[in-house]
Amino acid sequence: MAAVYTQPVQALIDELGRLPGIGPKSAQRIAFHLLKLPNDDVARLAIAITEAKAKVRFCSRCWNVAEGELCPICLDDRRDSTVLCVVEESRDIVAIEKTGEFRGRYHVLLGAMSPLEGIGPEQLKMKELFARIEPEDVQEVILCTNPNTEGEVTAMYIARMMKPFGVRVTRIASGLPVGGDLEYADELTLGRALEGRRDVTA
Repeated sequence: MAAVYTQPVQALIDELGRLPGIGPKSAQRIAFHLLKLPNDDVARLAIAITEAKAKVRFCSRCWNVAEGELCPICLDDRRDSTVLCVVEESRDIVAIEKTGEFRGRYHVLLGAMSPLEGIGPEQLKMKELFARIEPEDVQEVILCTNPNTEGEVTAMYIARMMKPFGVRVTRIASGLPVGGDLEYADELTLGRALEGRRDVTA
């Protein structure tokens, strides 16, 4: 059967379709939108992607996105280094920072545990998290993983592994919908969830 689109168009649709949250129809729509754009607009987009990939790295301390060795939050001496907020992705930090409720530091796991997908503690930045507790004199770890199955499994694993350290382990309170993602929560809901966090017992 002959291909519906020319090879370059089909290749563009295929690559867009590999992005998270982009289905076949969305990939098609974006591809044809890009084809209609002026060359300057497409060039700007290509440059932005290339530069971001070349210049942005992960913070050597917390694994947030950064341009240098450390991210801006880790470089800020005004942050409370004794309180560590554990999140799945860097975008979750943006959501929490918008609340204005948290003045500690972060640790980004770069994902969540998912046995079905073969993602265990070894595939995440768990070892790096535990290695920070004593040197940074962390007193409280706030588990801000997403309120879904993977996030809950990840939170419970961390809580269990934290027991020997003797630090306070808390979980963000209800107020976030179960099965939802932090990045889509509004500031008020997320702020209340942070204020009402509770202790976790493994």
